Amino acid sequence: MEKANLSESLKKLEKIVDWFESQEEVDVEKGLEKVKEGMKLIKASKDRLKKVENEFEEVKKELENGEE
Repeated sequence: MEKANLSESLKKLEKIVDWFESQEEVDVEKGLEKVKEGMKLIKASKDRLKKVENEFEEVKKELENGEE
C-alpha cells in the first residue's frame, strides 16, 4: 500500500464490517480474505498515524524553537 490515506482505509474497513453484518452465513474462505484485507488496512492506518504523529512533533519543535 502506497502512502495510506486514512479516510479511504476507514471507508474500506467499514465496507468489510458491513459485509460481515450483511451475511446470513459467512463463507469461511471469503471471510478469511476479508479479515486479511482488514488487517492490512489496520496496519497501514497505524503506520500512517505514527508518521502523522511524528510530523506533528516536528512542527511543534520548530514552533517552539522559533519562539525562543
